Amino acid sequence: MKQCWAEAPERRPTFEEVLIFQFKTINKGKKTNIIDSMLRMLEQYSSNLEDLISERTEELEVEKQKTEKLLSQMLPPSVAEALKTGGTVEPEYFDQVTIYFNDIVGFTSISALSEPIEVVDLLNDLYSLFDAVLGNHDVYKVRSNFILCFLSIVFNFYIYFLI
Repeated sequence: MKQCWAEAPERRPTFEEVLIFQFKTINKGKKTNIIDSMLRMLEQYSSNLEDLISERTEELEVEKQKTEKLLSQMLPPSVAEALKTGGTVEPEYFDQVTIYFNDIVGFTSISALSEPIEVVDLLNDLYSLFDAVLGNHDVYKVRSNFILCFLSIVFNFYIYFLI
C-alpha cells in the first residue's frame, strides 16, 4: 500500500498489480466479495459487542453487591431488603426504646496531641469494645463521628450502664 503513495508515478503499482498482489495478501488468498466482507465485519462487531456487554454486566453486578453491602450496613435488615426489592418501608412502633448517644469528651484535644496511628488505635479499641458489649443484645447501631444505638424493646433490654 505504501508503494501507491510514491511521488514518482513509475514507482507506483498499476491497478492490476494492486488488485492481484495487495488484495490477495489482505484476504490471504481467499476469494471474497463485499457481502462476505460485510458479514465478517458484522460478526466481529457482534462478538465485540457481546464481550463488552458481558464485561459491563460483571461490573454492574460488582457495583450492585457493593451497594447492597453498604445498604445492609447502614439500615436494619428489614428496611434494606424492602428497599432492594422496591417495596415500601412500613414504620415500626415501639412503646419504649432506649437511645444511647456516645461522645468522646475532649476528642479534638486528644487527637491534636496524638500521632495519627494512636488516634486510629484508640478508635479501633473503643469501637471494638462497643461491638463486643452491644453484640450480645438486639441492637441496631448507627455510626458516624458518634455512635447512635437503637435498642429493641422486643427483648425487654434496658441499658442502665454499659460497663
